Amino acid sequence: MPTKSDIFASDLNASLRSRTAVIWITTSEEARVERYIAEACRAASYVPVFWDCAKGVTGLDGRRVPLVDSPDLTECLEAIAKASTGSERRVWVLRDLNKWLEGPVGVQTCRQLRNLARTLPGTPREGAQAIIVLTPSSEVPADLASASVIAWPSPDREEIAEILDNLAKAYSLDLNGSRDAAIDAAIGLSGDEAASFYAKSLVVNKRIDPAAVAKEKKRVISKSGVLEWLDGLPGGLASVGGLDGIKGWLTKRAIAFTPEARAYGLPTPKGILLAGISGCGKSLTPKALATEWRCPLVRFDFGALKGKYVGQSEGNLRKAINTIDSLGPCIVLVDEIEKALAGATQGAADGGVSADALGTFLGWMNDRTSQAFVVATANDITSIVNNAPELLRKGRFDELFFVDLPNVAERAQVVFATLQNFKRNPNDVDLGAIADVTEGFTGAELASLVPEAMFVAFADGTRELTTDDLIAAARTVVPLSKTAKDKIASMRNWAAEKARPATTPLAIDTAARPARVLDL
Repeated sequence: MPTKSDIFASDLNASLRSRTAVIWITTSEEARVERYIAEACRAASYVPVFWDCAKGVTGLDGRRVPLVDSPDLTECLEAIAKASTGSERRVWVLRDLNKWLEGPVGVQTCRQLRNLARTLPGTPREGAQAIIVLTPSSEVPADLASASVIAWPSPDREEIAEILDNLAKAYSLDLNGSRDAAIDAAIGLSGDEAASFYAKSLVVNKRIDPAAVAKEKKRVISKSGVLEWLDGLPGGLASVGGLDGIKGWLTKRAIAFTPEARAYGLPTPKGILLAGISGCGKSLTPKALATEWRCPLVRFDFGALKGKYVGQSEGNLRKAINTIDSLGPCIVLVDEIEKALAGATQGAADGGVSADALGTFLGWMNDRTSQAFVVATANDITSIVNNAPELLRKGRFDELFFVDLPNVAERAQVVFATLQNFKRNPNDVDLGAIADVTEGFTGAELASLVPEAMFVAFADGTRELTTDDLIAAARTVVPLSKTAKDKIASMRNWAAEKARPATTPLAIDTAARPARVLDL
């Protein structure tokens, strides 16, 4: 099965054979992509040569090629024009060129490239010349708008597998059934990073340890600044009290990632939007889901995308999306999405950067074919309804859930789960009594009762906490349902007909006493 890079190399081959004069390839993996470029050139009957500002013109092996006397770019471009009248077909791969196109000095270089883009397609086939600009920058100057642009993909699973197998063969390694796990651990890395981390694990652990590779990957992705790697919630969905409607929906969708589901034709779930009251488990759910589905969890931070240079924000966004697409099955958290997209819907104070980011993000949400599952949260759904309703259109998210204040049964569940998280026995307290006195509490407010009661119990002779301690802690809280009463009422009115409840009606109807629902 061909890899993504094989497919792109085939497209590059077709572009060269069709006499495309200037091709702009965006990648940060110069060495890996150059090998594919060389293969595409040979398949199209071209000889590849490589220019950079340090060595001048060289072959793929780094040895000087006597076509230009110095590393000067102007001389190189003049040599390309002269070579078009010769008898050898060449592809000139220009590294570092984006730096030579900036400012007033770049005017002459742009003009030379534009002239070559006009003249090279018409030269005799036996002397055909083509130019490939190889750069990490995706910002193509307007003067080179005619250039064919290729954003080279990160290594897919097949390429990572090839890197691992070559390393295993070179060192006579027996992967002992850990091959798939080792490949999964490196998905999302560049080819050089994957090879480096495999080798490091081999040196340190005397074997290729998937956990060690995954740890290195976490550092790389976090270092990028545009994505944040988050740890899953121990215990999975069972650690989140209530929200049985969301849990049931997610449990059914988990099977869509299996090979059997793909063979059956089940579509891959795209994601959900969790709207509702703050502190009721919206941000906790994706962390629990990552553990439940055994997937990486990354936070997509729109604020971190913005750069101080023109084009930097768009480049950061594309980098984040490409990284997510290369991760395979993963959970992507977009927290408080209404704030992240505020700049896109409130004028053009940032020159339209946020609006462009919103358009790119929405396009990706609609058209992506990756296995990323997006969980977006919103505390103020009306802001999205009024300013960015296109985000709610079917096709972006599979479902929109409204997360309300926990009912009496869910309040007991939240306290139950929190006590377990703090390694306390829930059977030692009266969950029903606590649920009765905490009407209107958010999940976060309920969870805060346990550590508050533990402080009291510890100060009182390091005894175990009691029901009275928890009830006393509850009486010190002024719940959000009182301070934001009107806002909550407005959200409930909107959600009554436009969103799916995070708690099923059955659970609400049978919630007279918590013990009867929880089966504790």
